Amino acid sequence: MNNNKEYRQSFSEIWKLHKDKYLMILPFGIVFFLFTVLPVIIAILLSFTSFDMVSAPKFIGLQNYINLFVEDDIFLIAVKNTLFFAIVTGPVSYIMCFIFAWLVNELPRIPRAIMTLVFYAPSISGNAYLIWKLLFSSDTYGWVNAWLMRLGITREAIQWLSTKAYIMPILVIVQLWLSLGVSFLTFIAGLQNVDGSLYEAASVEGIKNRWQELWYITLPSMKPQLLFGAVMQITSSLSVSQLSIDLVGFPSVDYAGHTILTHLHDYGNIRYQMGYACTIAVVLFLIMVIGNIIIQKVLRRIGD
Repeated sequence: MNNNKEYRQSFSEIWKLHKDKYLMILPFGIVFFLFTVLPVIIAILLSFTSFDMVSAPKFIGLQNYINLFVEDDIFLIAVKNTLFFAIVTGPVSYIMCFIFAWLVNELPRIPRAIMTLVFYAPSISGNAYLIWKLLFSSDTYGWVNAWLMRLGITREAIQWLSTKAYIMPILVIVQLWLSLGVSFLTFIAGLQNVDGSLYEAASVEGIKNRWQELWYITLPSMKPQLLFGAVMQITSSLSVSQLSIDLVGFPSVDYAGHTILTHLHDYGNIRYQMGYACTIAVVLFLIMVIGNIIIQKVLRRIGD
């Protein structure tokens, strides 16, 4: 009883001391719980049910998960495509974001602002995929086909967006082009906030070149931004769906552009098998969590 009393007293003291802060974050906390935490909990619960949005959910245990991994061959294709896509575009786009941010940060103020806008613009353009659809159009009006035929490399138009071998490489290229978004701006902000006096102190301590400055000064000073950028890149690389649907159609040829999120779109928005769709969402959520944990452990070693 005494321990409980002491706990209540300590909590009361903390509440009195920080009451204003808690009240200020309370509206955000309520919104976050209602629109983020609660939907995740509901999705996990519905993943154990059969629910078609007409009749009431029916509890079926692990049957959805068994069907997903044992009987759903399309889902296994989607997992393979998604992991390949994430492994290729995630690290590459992450490194690209940092390298471009590092280079742009070295420019004077006005050119830096212009180049930041140039690199960031594709990620905020809702119809950016139309440029690539025009480039890789399967007829002679497609720019790539037109130039290849003009140069004599090919004699007829290549079916870029309807040939299995070309679909994934094109999606990877477009995703890399679109990836210079939030992470790029985050790295720019992180580089701007690095204390310049650290470089002066480091030169006295024996740091001799820019690479040593990068590893021992810049990157450790940017760990919060690096972690945030990693989370954003993992999330974006694992949640590709609309890009695939817009460029190569739905379903794509031989499911070459089919991803986990596309599979979720199929069962959730088209077939309305919400229990099964929630199962797919839970699996995707777990993959993202595992990916973020791995990235956090890797980033903690920077500067060691």
